[in-house]
Amino acid sequence: MFAGGADGNGHLPRPRRPRRVGGMGSPPDQAGSALPHPAPPPCTDYDMAYFKAYSHLGVHEEMLKDHVRTNTYRNAIMHHRDLISGKVVLDVGCGTGVLSIFCAFAGATRVYAVDASDIALQAVEIVRENELSDKVIVLHGRIEDVEIEEKVDVIISEWMGYMLLYESMLGSVIFARDKWLKPGGLILPSHASLYLAPITNSRRYQDSIYFWRDVYGIKMSSMMPLAKQCAFMEPSVETISGENVLTWPAVVAQVDCYTIQAPDLEMVTAAFKFTSMLQAPLHGFAFWFDVEFNGPVRQKVKKQASQPLDVDMQNSSPSSKKKKQDMSIVLSTAPEDAPTHWQQTLLYLFEPIELKKDQIMEGSVTISQSQQHARFLNICLKYFTGEQWYVKESVMR
Repeated sequence: MFAGGADGNGHLPRPRRPRRVGGMGSPPDQAGSALPHPAPPPCTDYDMAYFKAYSHLGVHEEMLKDHVRTNTYRNAIMHHRDLISGKVVLDVGCGTGVLSIFCAFAGATRVYAVDASDIALQAVEIVRENELSDKVIVLHGRIEDVEIEEKVDVIISEWMGYMLLYESMLGSVIFARDKWLKPGGLILPSHASLYLAPITNSRRYQDSIYFWRDVYGIKMSSMMPLAKQCAFMEPSVETISGENVLTWPAVVAQVDCYTIQAPDLEMVTAAFKFTSMLQAPLHGFAFWFDVEFNGPVRQKVKKQASQPLDVDMQNSSPSSKKKKQDMSIVLSTAPEDAPTHWQQTLLYLFEPIELKKDQIMEGSVTISQSQQHARFLNICLKYFTGEQWYVKESVMR
């Protein structure tokens, strides 16, 4: 699901003027309440290709069939129904409109469901089929371009990409927050954390690399260098288990959706220090994330607006994770939790490193938006272990 500001190349037509394509409700007159608004970013050819990709039914079917994702959002909406009932909601990147409909079921007076892809046309029919056209207003266009003539009490969005920040949709949520959210309004999800941990995965190397040693009795080891480039040059999205993880994970970044600013997303840098819990080959590093659905008051104990995303990674523990789950509803994509369509994002090494138990890995990770296309991510890992420095660089396209 997406609503704003880049995949692909070439010359594509400029987007049509955003238009309302569904809903019967009329917002109250807000004359005289206008405040300075952030300037919308330009819509690039990459953006247009990105929007087109999300017009395909299969993308939305995969997300809807992700029961962990969809049920957690529904539970969070119902958990906060006292803050949603009788209120105006903005759904950024509504897709098929499922979250908008959940909000209507929770008692929202009006829901603006915004999506830049043509799936918005289907959302209109779904809203009509559920007899909610008087409450859910579908707007077909980028969130940066649509016109909404009133402030909203709640913003909801499923903005997370692979390894949290891929696709850069959080910027659209920030734009919507700064332009339309009332002071003290609710944002769901409210907070997010990105994690990193070293992993071992011998089966992946067996399937992708060592397979070439003997293919039906024919020696093909000469293919192995090419196989490594093809399999491990770019990040891989796949599912691993907790048994693949060699250490406690560490926090790369923490996001407070109430206070974060768009420039904070341009680059994330963090230092780390891992201690291997067992003797095993180091095959790479895994990223995953979780998001929390806290009310607006909770922001007071989170990151302040002036605090950058650059953090010193602190190793987490089961007790700290349990404490966080006790405090709020959490959607987790961790290897030890139920699988989601986000899976985990893995950076594999071209050559495994044999680790001893209690061996230390110390270094830093930098994640930055690509200059070519802000929805792409440049990833750079630098680490020292076994008296040697290593560097792993990759681009997530």
